[in-house]
Amino acid sequence: MNWPLFGLMMGLLAYGIYAIHSATWMRDQDFAKSQLIWIVICMPMFFIVSLIDYRWVRFGAIPLYVASILGLVATMFIGEKRYGARSWLDLGPMSFQPSQLAIIAGILTLSLFLSNTRAMPAFLRILCCGAIVGAPWLMILIQPDLGSCIVWVPVLLAMMFVGHIPKRWLILMLVIGLALVPLVVHFGLKPYQYSRITTFLDPEADPLGDGWNITQSLVAIGSGGWAGKGYKSPNSLNALGFLPHTIVHNDFIFSVMGEQHGFLGAVLLISALVLLFLIMLGIAINAEDDLGRLLAVGITMLLFTHTFMNLGMTISLTPITGLPLPLVSYGGSFVMITLLSFAILQSIWIYRRSPR
Repeated sequence: MNWPLFGLMMGLLAYGIYAIHSATWMRDQDFAKSQLIWIVICMPMFFIVSLIDYRWVRFGAIPLYVASILGLVATMFIGEKRYGARSWLDLGPMSFQPSQLAIIAGILTLSLFLSNTRAMPAFLRILCCGAIVGAPWLMILIQPDLGSCIVWVPVLLAMMFVGHIPKRWLILMLVIGLALVPLVVHFGLKPYQYSRITTFLDPEADPLGDGWNITQSLVAIGSGGWAGKGYKSPNSLNALGFLPHTIVHNDFIFSVMGEQHGFLGAVLLISALVLLFLIMLGIAINAEDDLGRLLAVGITMLLFTHTFMNLGMTISLTPITGLPLPLVSYGGSFVMITLLSFAILQSIWIYRRSPR
């Protein structure tokens, strides 16, 4: 085991339970208990996958990718609609978001493809990568889940960079993508998604409407001051109901922690996350082969993008996209995918010097 990574992971999971309880203690439903149950259920999976040689991904990547595509297709027809997007499957005692499984399956499949096709012409490799990502990406866009669509972009670019795609092709793709952004924003977004962009650019334009959540998040974090208002403060904006109660334990968990623990608490949390990502990059650098390196980079970029977007939207650095904070935010299916990701990283570390 990479014990520093394991220790940070467990510490942040414990902190997440505390943060979720802090955000929802005034409500009837015990979200912290639900999160703890999910963690307990998923931990055996974490240890089992950690001890399996990651090179076995060649046998599981394609079936998992196909299963994720089928899940996305099912979501289009029988999915549950939440917050304007049909992105959840109701499985009785639990709900599951197939888009989260699709991106980890996409990382596995891309890693397998890029690690075995170095002799293939670059343009053909790019087309194949586009096909692998394109099918699930389009179905997620139809839902529409803008946050999950955004995550695919840095993950794909990072993996293609590590996968020996020439830099000139990556720069060309980036330029074309940036040129298409205005068209996508104008023609491809739903009205509520477009309002998120305009609100991000000018929250004060509608402070009592679309700009309410980000304005209250900024006020909450700012009011925490140096050391915060303390645990379960009765005069916190969260306790008084100014933060959105339906998603405060998901999207705006950092706002609650910033208000309760102030600048010091925020810096400690961000420092722990930075250290976590440095360890993850170290695993990528020390990987035994291209497959392990690609897997580690894809997973690191996936979790980093989630972290950057989640923290950014609470302090008006990025638009509100609904992406949870890894290990800290509430969400059963996301806990499962996150622990699966860390298990794969542990496997890459454990088998970094084993024979192929």
